[in-house]
Amino acid sequence: MLVSEKIRIDKWLWQARFFKTRRLSAKMVSGGHLRLNGNKVAKPAQNVSSGDVLTFPQGRIIRTVRIEALGTRRGPAPEAQALYFDLTEKQDPVPRNPRYEGKGRPDKKERRALDLSRRDGAF
Repeated sequence: MLVSEKIRIDKWLWQARFFKTRRLSAKMVSGGHLRLNGNKVAKPAQNVSSGDVLTFPQGRIIRTVRIEALGTRRGPAPEAQALYFDLTEKQDPVPRNPRYEGKGRPDKKERRALDLSRRDGAF
C-alpha cells in the first residue's frame, strides 16, 4: 500500500509564503475563500499533497497554483517558490483612480484651490 505524504493546507500556504502568518492562512481557508481541485475547502486541517491545484484570492488577483512539493520548513523565497507552479493567467494591472480632471476626486491642494476660487466668486 502506497503512503503519500500530506500536509495541512494552512501550513503549506504559510510555508510557500502566500501569507505572512499561519493564522492568516487558516483564516482565509476557514472563511471559504479557497478551492482545492475545484472544491471549496472550509477547514484549515484539510490535507494536501503534490499535484493538487489551489485557487484563492491574494490581494486584487485570483491565484491558481499547482503544488509541486511539500515543504519541511518556511525557508527563504527561492525555496518557497520551488514548492509550487503558478498557473495564474497574466492579468492587466488595475488602473489607478483618475486624477481630478472633471473625473474622480481632487487631492488636497486641488480642493483648496477650488474652495478659494468659489469664495472669490461668491463675494
